[in-house]
Amino acid sequence: MDDAAAPRAVLVCASANPHKVAEMEELLAGVVDLWPRPAGLPDVVEDADTLEGNARLKAAAVATATQRGAVADDTGLEVDALDGAPGVRSHRFAGEHATDADNRALLLARLAGVPDAERTARFHTVVMVCLPAGAEIVTEGVCEGTIAGAERGDGGFGYDPLFVPTDGDGRTFAEMTAVEKHAISHRGRAMRALALNPFWRSENAG
Repeated sequence: MDDAAAPRAVLVCASANPHKVAEMEELLAGVVDLWPRPAGLPDVVEDADTLEGNARLKAAAVATATQRGAVADDTGLEVDALDGAPGVRSHRFAGEHATDADNRALLLARLAGVPDAERTARFHTVVMVCLPAGAEIVTEGVCEGTIAGAERGDGGFGYDPLFVPTDGDGRTFAEMTAVEKHAISHRGRAMRALALNPFWRSENAG
């Protein structure tokens, strides 16, 4: 059987966030078949103190429950003027049950009065694949940028309406198309690194 006809590996997506799932599907298309997280699985408590730790908790839990390889990511926004915060607590910056809008509002409040030149930040994503036999694949992606003074754009999710990537043209992620964002984003870089991992071309990947 030639490579074109060979079955692709299957990974179960550990995330229940529809925005993340959609991005993962787009970025891993043609490399692995991404299956949705099974309904009824309990939520994983993300209480690690690193992005890699949280990604591992999520992927390992789903891999154990499904007995298939599972993929998860964790992303932090690191703002220099806030000494790296919100970082690993980006999703819970404004509280355990905070919405994306709550988190963005708190970020803008914390940066009130901070000049543009000092609003530097970066998105940092860690992607973790856990396989049933216990092996792991880890990739990372970083995107440098700045925090805008007000929200701009209707696309994306999370902090996208506030993040202006250095590699872009002055627009926030939320003002870009998905294709434009994926080309330079932290998650795009991490997922492309995962897609290029030689494991998917090995006989163990099927």
